[in-house]
Amino acid sequence: MTDEIRSAALASKAWPFEEARKLLARYPQGKLAKDGQVAPILFETGYGPSGLPHIGTFNEVLRTTMVRQAFHALSDQPTRLVAFSDDMDGLRKVPDNVPNGAMLAEHLGKPLTRIPDPFGTHDSFAAHNNARLRAFLDQYGFEYEFASSTEYYTAGRFDDALKLVLGHYDAIQAVMLPTLRAERRATYSPVLPISPTTGVVLQVPVEVVDAQAGTIAFIDENGERVVQSALGGLSKLQWKVDWAMRWVALGVDYEMAGKDLIDSVTQSGKIARVLGGRPPEGFTYEMFLDEHGEKISKSKGNGLSMEQWLTYGPEESLAFFAYREPKKAKQLHMGVIPKAVDEYWQFRANYPGQPVRERLGNPVHHIHDGKLPTGDLPVTFGLLLNLVGVMGEATKEQVWGYLRNYVPDASAQTHPELDRLIGYALAYARDFVAPTLHRRAPDATERAALERLDADLAALPADASAEDIQNIVYEIGKTAGFDSLRDWFKALYETLLGSSQGPRMGSFIRLYGIANSRALIADALSKAGA
Repeated sequence: MTDEIRSAALASKAWPFEEARKLLARYPQGKLAKDGQVAPILFETGYGPSGLPHIGTFNEVLRTTMVRQAFHALSDQPTRLVAFSDDMDGLRKVPDNVPNGAMLAEHLGKPLTRIPDPFGTHDSFAAHNNARLRAFLDQYGFEYEFASSTEYYTAGRFDDALKLVLGHYDAIQAVMLPTLRAERRATYSPVLPISPTTGVVLQVPVEVVDAQAGTIAFIDENGERVVQSALGGLSKLQWKVDWAMRWVALGVDYEMAGKDLIDSVTQSGKIARVLGGRPPEGFTYEMFLDEHGEKISKSKGNGLSMEQWLTYGPEESLAFFAYREPKKAKQLHMGVIPKAVDEYWQFRANYPGQPVRERLGNPVHHIHDGKLPTGDLPVTFGLLLNLVGVMGEATKEQVWGYLRNYVPDASAQTHPELDRLIGYALAYARDFVAPTLHRRAPDATERAALERLDADLAALPADASAEDIQNIVYEIGKTAGFDSLRDWFKALYETLLGSSQGPRMGSFIRLYGIANSRALIADALSKAGA
């Protein structure tokens, strides 16, 4: 890392650098282990494997990775990222999007690692979802270490921390009980024993028999009093206590969370201090909303899934959407994809010519960790959508035929990323553009302007530039009697393209071809005379 980049990173207002500087302040002399050796800064993300990985999982790991990368620009200290699966949680309800729900219902309350896999491919429901998580993260090239709650509990890796919790049982209760309703306070315990008779994670009051030995007592589901160890996987912790215990046991330095977990972060931070630890640095991000401004819910199925986005746009466009304004609630629906694609490419095109400080504030720097792919995009995604919209049913080869009007000798070989975007554009236009297109008839003013445009286009050579065509369009709009140029452009979009919004018309006509564009005008004029 050059001194220039490090100096710029120390001053950058990009949110990943602001977050990374928190860690520099946390350890001004560097993080040291108990033996005095340099210890890695530990980043953590959490995942609840009661359901399949989703867009929120991607965003949290992506954003945490961006902070980790920013920290590397500021410091030579080593780092680790642990993706922690809370797979010892008891299954509270049957997810809607998995098979064999009746079978799962028979195992409600049991740890996810002790429930059969409804998909029939792994040893347990948790093992299936954990495998999906790891494949999901690997697909996007995240560098991380996977950790299983069940493995940590059963292997005794949390035993010392569990004894610490039992030794501070009353103090933890003093943190948690005031936050609970009266009926919940009556049965709340920071420690959840595993029933020796049913294997269910029990929500029952617990008596600490011997904190140092890790022994507890409780009433089992059959009404009998049981005295057993809380160690070695025979119990787990309530999740806010579990979160705090994990921070302390693992030495977590950074973990972000959604706005809906603000209270949980507060309580877990207090418990971490009770246990003698220090809560990690954190970042609160806003939640995604659907197109109606409502919070996205997995059970409702509103909003946009990861698979849906990646059907109509590349992953870097999703990463761009995730990077921008993480503390602002954003609507997540199909309509945001084209804008995200084009804005990503605008920032990517600007990057090479920017000074270092501006580069570090450019979203693509954080998406690609400063190692941007080569290649440019000669047309926008929006323009591609307009093209395939007027083409109707089309193939990639046919689209490339039009693109060669605009970019001589263009091909999938010379512009592979454009070729990929054509595929996305064809899918998006088929499913979301074509069903909404309606080309209306022009009024008298619009008809006269279109006739002038047709005559002016007829006088141009077939290879006229987009700029020359745009100048003609612009001049007609200024002199044809429209209240504003905006009204003229809207008329072009609605009569020729069937939409209220559209591209720069000079670029579109150059791309679609003068002859084809005149055919669109002729069709619009025929409607006016009908």
